[in-house]
Amino acid sequence: MTVDLEKYFARVGWDGEREPTLATLRSLHLAHLLSIPFENIDVVLGTVPSLDLADLQGKLVENSRGGYCFEHNSLFAAVLEELGFGVTRLTGRVRFGARPGEERPRTHMVLAVDVPGTPGRYLADVGYGAVGGLLEPLPMVPEEVGEGAGRRHRLVLEEAESPSPVWVLQARTDDSWVDQTAFTLDRAPVADLKMANWYVATSPRSPFHRLFAQRTLPTGHLLFDGTTFTRRGTDGTTSTREVVGADAVRELFESEFGIATPAGFQQAVAAG
Repeated sequence: MTVDLEKYFARVGWDGEREPTLATLRSLHLAHLLSIPFENIDVVLGTVPSLDLADLQGKLVENSRGGYCFEHNSLFAAVLEELGFGVTRLTGRVRFGARPGEERPRTHMVLAVDVPGTPGRYLADVGYGAVGGLLEPLPMVPEEVGEGAGRRHRLVLEEAESPSPVWVLQARTDDSWVDQTAFTLDRAPVADLKMANWYVATSPRSPFHRLFAQRTLPTGHLLFDGTTFTRRGTDGTTSTREVVGADAVRELFESEFGIATPAGFQQAVAAG
C-alpha cells in the first residue's frame, strides 16, 4: 500500500510543488507539525498503536487523531518516499529530562532524508512533540546552527571516531544548548521499529501510561500532561491550569488540540 497523498495534503493544509526539493521538504515538515497533534490516547486505552500504513492513514489523516513519534515519522517517511525523497529510518534516545549519566533505551524515531540533487542529508522529525523539537529539517552537518521557523538547533558528534558515531540534536534554550535526542546512522528495520513501539506502549516503565497531548501552533505550543494544561506563546508568555474531570479533558482535547477522542476515552480518563 502507498499513502494517499491527496488526503494527506488536505489534512496538513499543504499545496506546494510536488517535487522532491529542499523547499518541499521544509514546507511539508512544518505543515505536518502545525496540523497533526502529538498524543498517546491509544496507549492509555491499553492498546499498542499500529504502524501499518493503512492504520496510520486512517488514524492520523482521516480520523482527526494524532500519535507519537513512531506513528508520525512512519507516516511522514512514507509520504516523502512517495514524493521521491530518499529516507533512512533511525532510532534514538530521548535525552531531554534525563538524569546525569542516565542512558535511556532507543525509544524514539527520526529520519535521515536525502534530497535529490542536493548534497548532504537532512534530519527530519515530526514526532518529537515538545518545544525543543525541530520545526523544519536540519542539515546533518556537525556544529552548524540551523534556524527553522523561529527555533535554533544544531547537531554535535560524540565518539566521532567510533564505528557508529553518536549524533546529538541540541536546541538553543535561553543561553545554552540543551540535548534533545541522540542517535546513530544505523538503519532501523521496520521490525525493530515495531519492537520499540511495542515496548513504549506496554512497558510499566514507559512514561506514556499517563495522558499526553502536544500541539505546535504558529503562535506557540500547547501541552497537556496528566491533568495540567500549559499554553506557551512565542512571545515567552506561559499560562497553566488544571483540567479536572473526564468531560473537561475531552472538551479540551477536541477544542484546543483538534483531536477527535475515540470511544472509551472518558472512561479511561476517569479511571486515572
